[in-house]
Amino acid sequence: MTRPSSERIRLTATARTGEAPRWAVLQRQLFDLMDRGRREFTARYTTGDGRLEFPYTLNSRDGVDDFYESFFNWPTLYLLGGADDLLDSTKQHWRGITAQLTELGMLIGEFERGYDWFHQGESLLLFFGLCAADPDDQAFAERADRFARLYLPESPSGNYDPGRRIIRAPHTGAGGPRPGLGDGWSTYRHDSGMRHWGLPLYDLPGITDWDDLADPANAGRMGAALQSRVGCGDTVVNLSATSLVANAWLFTGADDLASWVLDYVDAWRERMSAVGILPDNVGPSGLVGELHDGAWYGGHYGWTWPHGLHSVGAAAVVGALNAVLVDGDRNRFDLARNPLEVTWAHAKQGVIADEPMSLRDIWAAHLGDDLAAHSVLVPNRHGPKGWFDYQPPPVPFATWLWHASGEHQDAERITRMHAASGYDWRTVRPFRDKMESGHEEPWLEYLAGRNPEFPERMLGVAIAEVGRRMRLMEQLAVPGGPDELHFWQQLNPVLTEALLQLTTGTPQVLYNGGLLAGRLRHYDPDRFRPGLPPDVAALVTRVDDQGAGVRLVNLSASATRRVVVAAGWFGEHRITAVRLPETPAATSQTGLDASAVEVVLPPGHQIALDLTLRLRAVQPRHQSTRTVC
Repeated sequence: MTRPSSERIRLTATARTGEAPRWAVLQRQLFDLMDRGRREFTARYTTGDGRLEFPYTLNSRDGVDDFYESFFNWPTLYLLGGADDLLDSTKQHWRGITAQLTELGMLIGEFERGYDWFHQGESLLLFFGLCAADPDDQAFAERADRFARLYLPESPSGNYDPGRRIIRAPHTGAGGPRPGLGDGWSTYRHDSGMRHWGLPLYDLPGITDWDDLADPANAGRMGAALQSRVGCGDTVVNLSATSLVANAWLFTGADDLASWVLDYVDAWRERMSAVGILPDNVGPSGLVGELHDGAWYGGHYGWTWPHGLHSVGAAAVVGALNAVLVDGDRNRFDLARNPLEVTWAHAKQGVIADEPMSLRDIWAAHLGDDLAAHSVLVPNRHGPKGWFDYQPPPVPFATWLWHASGEHQDAERITRMHAASGYDWRTVRPFRDKMESGHEEPWLEYLAGRNPEFPERMLGVAIAEVGRRMRLMEQLAVPGGPDELHFWQQLNPVLTEALLQLTTGTPQVLYNGGLLAGRLRHYDPDRFRPGLPPDVAALVTRVDDQGAGVRLVNLSASATRRVVVAAGWFGEHRITAVRLPETPAATSQTGLDASAVEVVLPPGHQIALDLTLRLRAVQPRHQSTRTVC
């Protein structure tokens, strides 16, 4: 039937659950376990004002990200339905760590003094999550605007050159452009532990092999080149700074913030169009290759060193998604597609384990025994001799691009990757790295209808990993020295990848500075807050360019629960039709223009919703529970 437009659709579940679905029970168990784990983490490793137990000093530019990363996904857990006190607790940790890092000389005005955006993107995930979780907090809204304006043309920081459309250095922040890479890079020694990343530059006479750095003079010359060439000018990973500005724009919609995001992204798109590939460096005069003898490669965290596609691809996806978020122009997805397509054009088949991969540890955890598989491999890095460092293609980047665009070409790219892979995409492996991604393949197979056991397996893996970390916490005290900055990250008991995929139909956030733009978002109107209500579990069964399907289950034997299912984390989508596939004649409502569906779930009841969405139909904004609930 056809209904007139409305802002909210209201439905009541009529189907009894019977025996509770195992996925629903496991999902609520995971919520409870993570709540116990994060309370234990707080009690063991933090002080009363939210700081981390770290009685040491920091002697380099590095370190800010490691402190914030220890809590990066706690706001996400709250947004998904974590405990009521989790939001205030996480804010206290942000404030405590910010004061701690200020005393350590790492921040100015609560913001990074000056460091690269590969790491700044990581450290800001906690801040972005808090802004999305509580946009009514005026202190965080003010911070978001103040931080973003550090990169606008009129900022006294001088971070941005509007004439050349460049961020003036790889290391920037509240202190402005920070030349070079820091004192620790004055020399680049062969015994630095960086051998697996290779040479940063390949055009210095007399330095053609790693062992050439054993000569102190060569190590000094490489260090000097790093400072004067790699540590100057603009670099492609600075695209992650667009998240800082887009996050502020989501509060206010200010035109100058939107204009900066689009101008900076388009500057890189124009360079990409001129070169044929997204370059990784721009010199102080605004020319690609200015510091690298005209080469499009060689920039900091660029195509040559240290991570190649891993860092360039992430920055490209982040920049493209932010630009499309701001103005909806899908043409800007070309920025994200280019690195994936260019490297795919140079793909080869081979045994994964036989390749001298720079990210071998990540792939070993990701693939397990399938590291020995014969599979498609794409080059991650490029130097004077061409492409090298072949590894499996980056499925997370392709997943986010497809998820955001909904376009056939991006779905087809994933199909190509799957067809050429020599390992089973349905396998859910028991691992978790600090990025908390890596299970995109089995999730995609589940959405394609080829992996029906994925929800239970994924939740089981997450529960087991949280339990393992809680057992480790019983054994490990505070870090034993100033170099153990990853200690807390390795024990963080909050894991949100499974819940994001299953409850909202959203991939794990892009770790180097992505904003979390989910397909669906839940609210509890009775508690007046975001997230699933107590006892309620959600399972997204479909995600495509037409919308999403979701099943809601109330496990309570006595309490009625209400859930608001909203279209888009930033209110950017609209619901045009609702179908109830499990009712007689599959009842449907069409002709809608709704922001959300409100569902009443009596005790022991469930409902399946099939939602048709018009993507990016409304200007995105951080969503206040005052307006949604």
